[in-house]
Amino acid sequence: MKQCLVVDDSSVIRKVARRILEDLNFEITEAEDGQQALDECRKTMPDAILLDWNMPVMDGLEFLTSLRGEEGGENPVVVFCTTENDVAHIARAIRAGANEYIMKPFDREIVEAKFQEVGLI
Repeated sequence: MKQCLVVDDSSVIRKVARRILEDLNFEITEAEDGQQALDECRKTMPDAILLDWNMPVMDGLEFLTSLRGEEGGENPVVVFCTTENDVAHIARAIRAGANEYIMKPFDREIVEAKFQEVGLI
């Protein structure tokens, strides 16, 4: 079973994402901010990361930059999931190493389509 790390400071978003991804046969771990997510990745590198942008402690972009510098950190497929929808934010995320971008609010169809596009399902 593939593993997905859901990183969001909102427990509601993590819960919704968990339900969707478990239905898509992912094993889920969660983190409330980028630092917790980095700590999780250092323990076990996931196959995929669903990543929020705006979080306390370490935001999504800082996390992604740090992740890509870690051993094995080039491997996870990273899908940003955020309310930041301007072209500049999307471009920065892609340049930093994001594989895909989903806008909040999201539903199962959107998540499933993006995960199919990047070859996770």
